[in-house]
Amino acid sequence: MRDYDEVTAFLGEWGPFQRLIFFLLSASIIPNGFNGLSAVFLAGTPEHRCRVPDSANLSSAWRNHSIPMRLQDGREVPHNCRRYRLATIANFSALGLLPGRDVNLTGLEEEDCLDGWEFSQDVYQSTIVTEVGATSHRGPRLGQRAHSQPLNPQPRSGCAQLTWNLVCDDDWKAPLTISLFFVGVLVGSFVSGQLSDRFGRKNVLFVTMGMQTGFSFLQVFSTTYEMFTVLFIIVGMGQISNYVAAFVLGTEILGKSVRIIFSTLGVCIFYSVGFMLLPLFAYFIRAWRMLLLALTVPGVLCVVLWWFIPESPRWLISQGRFKEAEEILRKAATINGIVITSTIFDPAELQDLSSQNQQSHSILDLLRTQNIRMVTIMSIILWMTISVGYFGLSLDTPNLHGDIYVNCFLSAVVEVPAYIVAWLLLQYLPRRYSMATALFLGGSVLLFLQLIPPDLYYLTIVLVMVGKFGITAAFAMVYVYTAELYPTVVRNMGMGVSSTASRLGSILSPYFVYLGAYDRFLPYILMGSLTVLTAILTLFLPESFRTPLPDTIDQMLRVKGIKYRQSPSHTKVLKDEEESPTILKSTPF
Repeated sequence: MRDYDEVTAFLGEWGPFQRLIFFLLSASIIPNGFNGLSAVFLAGTPEHRCRVPDSANLSSAWRNHSIPMRLQDGREVPHNCRRYRLATIANFSALGLLPGRDVNLTGLEEEDCLDGWEFSQDVYQSTIVTEVGATSHRGPRLGQRAHSQPLNPQPRSGCAQLTWNLVCDDDWKAPLTISLFFVGVLVGSFVSGQLSDRFGRKNVLFVTMGMQTGFSFLQVFSTTYEMFTVLFIIVGMGQISNYVAAFVLGTEILGKSVRIIFSTLGVCIFYSVGFMLLPLFAYFIRAWRMLLLALTVPGVLCVVLWWFIPESPRWLISQGRFKEAEEILRKAATINGIVITSTIFDPAELQDLSSQNQQSHSILDLLRTQNIRMVTIMSIILWMTISVGYFGLSLDTPNLHGDIYVNCFLSAVVEVPAYIVAWLLLQYLPRRYSMATALFLGGSVLLFLQLIPPDLYYLTIVLVMVGKFGITAAFAMVYVYTAELYPTVVRNMGMGVSSTASRLGSILSPYFVYLGAYDRFLPYILMGSLTVLTAILTLFLPESFRTPLPDTIDQMLRVKGIKYRQSPSHTKVLKDEEESPTILKSTPF
């Protein structure tokens, strides 16, 4: 009885059909790259200060000194959220007293930004942080200095003003928006697999691609912060769902030798290409609504892929739709220049796995034995830490010295060599040493940042990119490594739990970046420390390189440094496996 790979072996591994599927599915991931990290620019916080209204009766000297100074990174800068009490300095101005000479500014009473804020347009023309919405009021034109309207203003000509102003007391809302996007990603990762199993890989791929593009388009017309955030959650759901659908579709259509390249290089590098395009779009389009509109265009163009990407023949067979599967394979054979004269599928010959009586397993089996329990706990820590580091460094690029657009582009470019190195390490070197080295490299350079003198900011940027390189390489390897650690009977559940931990890490990552408002190096210290500790923890995981994939929980490789009580028969089986391991040429991952 032949399996699917044996039946379709006549197509070859890397013909024109396989190359077409490889590049089209990888290209469909490009919009995910800039949609997933678009918040870097959409939710950017420009330099801002309290607005002093033109109606305030102040001399030019007092207007220039109406904002108190604060210490930031060793230098004095205007306070973002406080101003001197206007009534007080207006009296001093009326009396002809000068600030600093006649009046000691350090003792003056301060107040909140009661008249809103002024925002610099040196980097952004507008973001959701600076947004001012109104039912019939136009915002500032290009070139004008953006500022918010007074809080709780009186309506003008029946026009109600809606100010977002996600700064000062509301500065927690910007990272919350990003976290809620990743909540949508978490929800989408739960339902995407079930949807693709029920309705087909291709249908789910294009429906969720349309969902990501369509709701991104609706965000352009958001009138409130709440509306924007709810739509962003739905975009996150669509973003991960089409990513998973494309990933599964590619691994099911492509042959064994191409799958690992597709999963580690194809989708990952094209995701990075999308990430590279993001700062290029943002550089030329500085207003967030127009930027978001421009980012939806590539998603619309992906519609034409419907006529080139087929449904998964594997899924069609699992649904008993043999005729449709055979039609797809015949078209593939024609593209590859192969002539078929006989019937491809004999339904009686194909293995129907759903009809086999297999022992059912639950998620509790991930905690059943001491060994699998330790593997599960360590995998959760590993995935969560890597996710915090990857998204934390990606979202933190606006806080680096230098040009935000260049820094963001470098952060994307460095991922390409990281994925290539990860693929080479997976091919030729042990898993846990490769993982530990990548994590230790990424974490140690982040810890070293606090020792760099402030004037050597170019060195700081280089070290951050090296840290991003290490963590990205670890992110690429952890998928394969985790899949090899879990046995077949619970592999999908183990990967699901690990992936969930990764989503939780991404939800937390914006608040690691947020801590930089209190101490510039605090995010790096936390991310670096967690990454180095996780690198050490990785060394205790078992080595899966060139060992057979376990099928049962009892066949799992053992975590280092833990004593186990084994039955004599089971100890003998383990000993036999260690003495004569089966070397696998490739794995489905």
